[in-house]
Amino acid sequence: MKNSIILMSCLLCAFTSALGKVYKVASQDEFKKAADVVVAGDEIVIANGNYSGWELVVKTNGTANKPVIIRAETPGKVMFSGDVNKPVFQLNGSYTEISGLTFSGCNVFKSQGGNGFLIELKATKYCRITECTFTQNTAKSQFMPIVVISGNAEHNRVDHCNFTGNIDNMELQVKITDEATPVYTLIDHNEFKDKDKVTWKVFNGGECVQIGQDPVLLGTWYAYSVVRDNRFIHCNGEAEVISNKSSGNSYINNYFEDCHGELVMRGGHDCLIDSNTFKGGTGGIRVNGTHHVITNNILSGLPIAIRLMYGMAKGKTEIGFYIAASDCLIKNNRITNGATGILIGDSKNADWTGKFDTSRYPSPTIQNIAPFNNTLVDNTIIDTKLPVVHNEN
Repeated sequence: MKNSIILMSCLLCAFTSALGKVYKVASQDEFKKAADVVVAGDEIVIANGNYSGWELVVKTNGTANKPVIIRAETPGKVMFSGDVNKPVFQLNGSYTEISGLTFSGCNVFKSQGGNGFLIELKATKYCRITECTFTQNTAKSQFMPIVVISGNAEHNRVDHCNFTGNIDNMELQVKITDEATPVYTLIDHNEFKDKDKVTWKVFNGGECVQIGQDPVLLGTWYAYSVVRDNRFIHCNGEAEVISNKSSGNSYINNYFEDCHGELVMRGGHDCLIDSNTFKGGTGGIRVNGTHHVITNNILSGLPIAIRLMYGMAKGKTEIGFYIAASDCLIKNNRITNGATGILIGDSKNADWTGKFDTSRYPSPTIQNIAPFNNTLVDNTIIDTKLPVVHNEN
């Protein structure tokens, strides 16, 4: 009996020590003090309430088994709003998780001192944003995202978050520069919903997910991002619901419903587009670049389900504002109830003269290189007026 009591006491001590400390905070200053002392396994709990004006650089470091947790006291009852000129939360460490926070009615600005992101994972490793809500936030400058993964970041995750009714913004950006590329980002089980068309010039800058920003000079950089099991409902921000502008990424089992935009391989190569579902809307999958694999997708009720684009250049080494679609595999896709199933050769001879900076991008301005060496096999196309259209000659 005595030995049993001693054993139970030892087990209890081990269990309680494994939990870590909990720091409850209700102000920015209290948060900073807690962030200075937390160690792996500790939690910072933000008290229920409304907050504004926070600008935090968080350098916490956990471990794989004991991450540092930053969470709402009650999910959905910790709300950040107001003007944002610098990141509300900029994480710089490792194995840190933010969960349960709501950002609503924030006005996101660019400023000389930085950009007003709501959350930025900057050069973080194995950090996570989960079960957060971003709703009715407004970007006050074009091409402004609200959640960003940047720098030499590795193995970060954004999951089970809701992005609803945000205005004139990009929701989620993996930022690639000539100095740093975040790699192995996982974006999964999020919902993007009810996004109106942006008001910016040429209606650009309203993507839900953007992986890379410069397809001409940096599109060959490999990010190895995975975007899977997300839902995109009534996402009408611009022509690209998802904009791929880098290489080696995967888009798997996402669901698109009534979106005025497409899943777009705007730049980059060697991407996988597999098992996605498109229901209604203005388009499905648009392809530039080389060696993409497009398989097992279901596309219904679309004007054009899959389109392979002309370019100004070809391959992975030539510079072109658009790269012709080539050496892609389009296999085992199911296309129903559309106008055109697969269009091989869209934007033929499109003239971009004066529409981009040819000193920055030394590219021809006419899309006159047809798609080539693409393989179409085992696709099912039914109840579609024009199953396959060839426009490459």
